[in-house]
Amino acid sequence: MIEILTNYRELIDSKDWNALKCSLNKLDSNLIADLIEEIPKEDEVIIFRLLNRSQSKEVFQLLSFEKQEEIIDNLANRRQRLTNLLNDIEPDDRTAFFEKLPGKVEQRLIQLLSSEERQITVQLLGYPEDSIGRLMTPEFIALRPSDTVEHSLQHIRKYGKDSETLNVVYVVDKDWKLIDDIRIKEVILASPQQKIEELMDHRFVALKAIDDQETAVKVFKDYDRVALPVIDEEGVLIGIVTIDDIMDVAEEETTEDFHRFGSFQNSVANPLKARIFNLYKNRIVWLFALVFMNVFSGAAISNFESIIQSAVSLVFFLPLLIDSGGNAGAQSATLMIRSLAIGDVKLTDWYRLITKELLVSLLLGVTMAVGVAVIASFRAPEIVLIVTLTMILTVMTGSLIGLLLPFIFTKINFDPATASAPLVTSIADISGVIIYFSIASWFFGL
Repeated sequence: MIEILTNYRELIDSKDWNALKCSLNKLDSNLIADLIEEIPKEDEVIIFRLLNRSQSKEVFQLLSFEKQEEIIDNLANRRQRLTNLLNDIEPDDRTAFFEKLPGKVEQRLIQLLSSEERQITVQLLGYPEDSIGRLMTPEFIALRPSDTVEHSLQHIRKYGKDSETLNVVYVVDKDWKLIDDIRIKEVILASPQQKIEELMDHRFVALKAIDDQETAVKVFKDYDRVALPVIDEEGVLIGIVTIDDIMDVAEEETTEDFHRFGSFQNSVANPLKARIFNLYKNRIVWLFALVFMNVFSGAAISNFESIIQSAVSLVFFLPLLIDSGGNAGAQSATLMIRSLAIGDVKLTDWYRLITKELLVSLLLGVTMAVGVAVIASFRAPEIVLIVTLTMILTVMTGSLIGLLLPFIFTKINFDPATASAPLVTSIADISGVIIYFSIASWFFGL
């Protein structure tokens, strides 16, 4: 990338546009997109305008939304180039871009579309936000059961270039209701005179346009498909969703859950471009709430002042022990949140997981207790038993807290990702303090 950056800069400085254009034609679209993401705004205009029509479409779809906006702004005075670009973009990618724009800008750009593309875009934008209808593309190949393989292949050759994917073709009746899907491999290998209905097994999976996008993520995972058909309430085939769009959704959902788990409920995509106040606002609420939670930890410690005075060495191991419980809880919560999100675990499975988590956390606690016992035997041999027992119990308690919180949040209709790492660790910390000093009180008879 460094070599490419140096090269392009030299060609721009020398205003050797032909050489720059030839150089760009040899580059992969992904590399050009990476280049545009890295270079200054004034240079990205030059680079993009030198791309041919096919490259423009591919590169634009690979850019971040911020760069896409800049490109559109820069092409405002080149109406035909902008019109070509907007009409060339795949309908689902165009919809994803339009829905992030202010309404006035969106309407202005829609007017640049051809009547056919405008109709498709308006239809896609009419579906609820985060629905499968927003992701689907109407560009697919549909066949009739009575078609012969020979006729079907002619149809595919004629219209296939406009299809989003040719891995799968769809079979519809005269009312366009979906009745099957067939892998293109089966059509190619079949006898030319065979009819499509002879290749059908009537087993297919379809998504509904109004379903949530997370549904599509799960279905793609369960059925291992590169594309899935989208139907309306009457079973009419209206579009398809491809794996690349679903991967984008899955990434967004994972990022959203990550930010929630880390207590960034209203996270921003790019912290470099975010306003300082917004970054502050998104983080202060949780941090402030956790301050008050940690007051309980301090209150618990203050109740054991006499124990601390009689065995000051207890303080040395306090951070290590409560952090271990918090870390174990965060690990357990992460696993449960992911499992709940992707459907591996159901709400009713909580009681089956407790026994397993108790055994796992016991093994973890004993293993960690051995390590801390070795340290305590050198540093404070008189409290080895206290430290060992505390390590086992805090790890087990933290793990159970991390396991149960996502289930509790799901049960009361909260996003389980809200059972964030700071919340889990704060509760585990308070529990750890109480466990540690309670064992110490019992051991010293205080």
